[in-house]
Amino acid sequence: MVTSTHETSHRIFQDHPEVLTPAFEALDLPPPAKAIIEALTPDATEIKPLERRVDTVLKVEPSEGDSFLIAVEAQTARTRGKGSSWSYYVAYLRAKFDLPVLLVAVCRDRPTASWAAGPFECRVGSWTTQATRPFVLGPDNVPLITDESMVAREPAMATFSAIVHSGSEDAPAILGMVARGMRSFDKATAKYWCEWLEVGLEDTPVRETWRELEKMVATYFPGRGTLFEETYLEGKAEGKAESILSVLEKRGIPVPEDTRDRITSCTDLDTLTLWFDRSLTATTVEGLFAED
Repeated sequence: MVTSTHETSHRIFQDHPEVLTPAFEALDLPPPAKAIIEALTPDATEIKPLERRVDTVLKVEPSEGDSFLIAVEAQTARTRGKGSSWSYYVAYLRAKFDLPVLLVAVCRDRPTASWAAGPFECRVGSWTTQATRPFVLGPDNVPLITDESMVAREPAMATFSAIVHSGSEDAPAILGMVARGMRSFDKATAKYWCEWLEVGLEDTPVRETWRELEKMVATYFPGRGTLFEETYLEGKAEGKAESILSVLEKRGIPVPEDTRDRITSCTDLDTLTLWFDRSLTATTVEGLFAED
């Protein structure tokens, strides 16, 4: 099942490949900051009508050494048949791009992480034809956020870490530290990372904890119902209501208190837009609500 938490757990690598630092360090590879990394199509579908899609595929061109691919899979639970799919992804990408493939599984809990490490084997009797061993990014090797300065220095890693450790009993304290660290950001940067985190936590118990920590207004993931988006739309509704009342006042049309309350309490932008259009020509305030 594709969820917001699942999507955020792999999409962040497309925009912020520095989140791969723990994997690069563990495998003794040149740091991602010194490599050219580009997102490739995640489609691994062949001519047959069987769709296979990797979550995220990145091509890495290190400052030293040979190029390779990273296939990122966000895994929130143990899934039957996933080992076979992962083996297929690796084989297909290796054949298509003629480059070695590093498969990275992102997990938020230790049981899933332990399972995802494999190996997933294609075996006949005692003979193993193929073995797939994903590199797992999970609670055991994604660094915890230990101070606010980490948030300021590495916002992508801090955001990713908060998502990976969202099932921890320390999750509320971690989120509080992230919120405090974001106070050093300019408004636009804070909005951006706050929304990344809220969408990433959507399917977790601590999402409401994070919503309580959000104080700014913006929208980066349209249609996801984030606190920023709700506040943004609320602001637009308030502005539209004020415009309606202003037009009626300038046209000399009296507005009773109960009608004023009806207009200012409405949060539906389509309805407010209709009322605004009618306020330009209505001869009485009742004309705004005709046929309603």
